Amino acid sequence: MKKHIQYMIALIVLLLIEVIIALFVHDRFIRPYIGDVLIVIVIYCFVRIFLQDRIKLLSVYIFLFAVVVELLQFINIVGLLGLNRNILAKVIIGTSFDWKDVLCYAAGCVVIEIIEQRKELNSRHDS
Repeated sequence: MKKHIQYMIALIVLLLIEVIIALFVHDRFIRPYIGDVLIVIVIYCFVRIFLQDRIKLLSVYIFLFAVVVELLQFINIVGLLGLNRNILAKVIIGTSFDWKDVLCYAAGCVVIEIIEQRKELNSRHDS
């Protein structure tokens, strides 16, 4: 249960950071890159709230999910679904494909793996 709470707290903190970035940061680095790195970590934390045990390839699955969303942007899924005027859909799904976003998602998944491996090492040392 303690792990679930840790992931829930991390999710809330990261979501707040994402909202702050979206609303107040209008630069050419933090908003487009750090926001994309963080979003895969947000998704990971959300999934881990419901999963007791670590799934070894979860970060890979999340990366693939993020890439699929990015590819949907490439085919203009928002326009195809007739959601051009829906601001929420445009924010959540996105509207422009960029290979740099895919690299940011990969970086976020690497961060996830580093954190999880360190947690596993620490738990082995504590046992």
